[in-house]
Amino acid sequence: MSSSVSVPTSGRTALVVDDDAFTCSCLTELLADLGFSRVETASNGRQALKLLRQFAATPDVLICDIYMPDMDGIEFLEQLIERRYTGRLMLVSGMDVQTLTLAREIADAGPMKFLGAFLKPLSRETLVQALGSI
Repeated sequence: MSSSVSVPTSGRTALVVDDDAFTCSCLTELLADLGFSRVETASNGRQALKLLRQFAATPDVLICDIYMPDMDGIEFLEQLIERRYTGRLMLVSGMDVQTLTLAREIADAGPMKFLGAFLKPLSRETLVQALGSI
């Protein structure tokens, strides 16, 4: 699928959970360019759980890093499962494929809709492909 494919995202919302400010900024810009009307960011899982309570409805997509301070992505996933989170989820990591595989197995245990696990940096093309299923 090419990056010229139109993804119907107008009015969509997203939550980006990553402790790297540059990554958050890049993903926020990419999502806005794709038509997302609201993109919130959190620097760890604990902050993300607070932000999730502020959304009127479940965000259309949640993009989560694995390695973060305070509450990492694995702990955050466990909290999402415990809370029966049913939204769409993408995992990202700058580390390694094995970590993403483990996180994917945890995510698959929950009710969320898993869009994929990707190594950083997440390209526009990869993001468009993953969002093509929403």
